[in-house]
Amino acid sequence: MTEDPLFYVVAAAMLSVLVVLAIGISQFGKGTVEAAKRSNKMMQLRIVAQFVAVVFLLLFVWLRSNGG
Repeated sequence: MTEDPLFYVVAAAMLSVLVVLAIGISQFGKGTVEAAKRSNKMMQLRIVAQFVAVVFLLLFVWLRSNGG
């Protein structure tokens, strides 16, 4: 499984979701209007990153189940 390049793409997509989430959460504690706007943008970006990660994960599972 780890020899498959798509495995690394899925892992990178999941890691990017984690990074974006951590950055977004770190903005919550600052308490300024500017930080709130940045946090909101990061959470919107997280949704997009999660969608991409789920699509890659489903593609990975589908290809592995079909012997691809």
